Amino acid sequence: MNSSTEASAGPEEKGRRTFFGQAIGILTAALTVVLGGSLAAVSIGPMFRKTKPYFSPVTGFDIAPEGQPVELRFSYSETDAYLRKDVTETVWVIKHSPTSATVFSPICPHLGCRFDWIPGAKRFACPCHQSVFSPDGTVLGGPSPRPLDSLQYKIEGATLSVQWERFDPGVSRKVRIG
Repeated sequence: MNSSTEASAGPEEKGRRTFFGQAIGILTAALTVVLGGSLAAVSIGPMFRKTKPYFSPVTGFDIAPEGQPVELRFSYSETDAYLRKDVTETVWVIKHSPTSATVFSPICPHLGCRFDWIPGAKRFACPCHQSVFSPDGTVLGGPSPRPLDSLQYKIEGATLSVQWERFDPGVSRKVRIG
């Protein structure tokens, strides 16, 4: 509107314009706060959220033979932002006694392939690039830059529980991912 139109507008018209202008300003500010706060929480919040160590019970430890590597399964819930899913994973376990074990991640430290136990050779072997490991996880051959990645565990009663972690493949030291 030009100034001559504004000058000819009555006090009632000016009051209505002022009211609607203020109402739109207040609604805009409220939406900015709500949407901006939500966006900040989604974007920045995960950086400050600490994950507590969680131990998942592993099935089959009570009947696992002593001194022999066995692949055992466990399940856990994984959360990514607001999405949650149940995941089943495996670990290699060598039971030393009912209260002692060695637990390895099933992922080769070289490039992240899954390795297997070769009973006849009494070694772990990665089929992707032929890395070979002893039962204690030491590299015996191949391109793996470090030994097998062990996982933290606890045994309560006859139940083995593991703390699942992933490590950066291809580097000489064990670096946790995430």
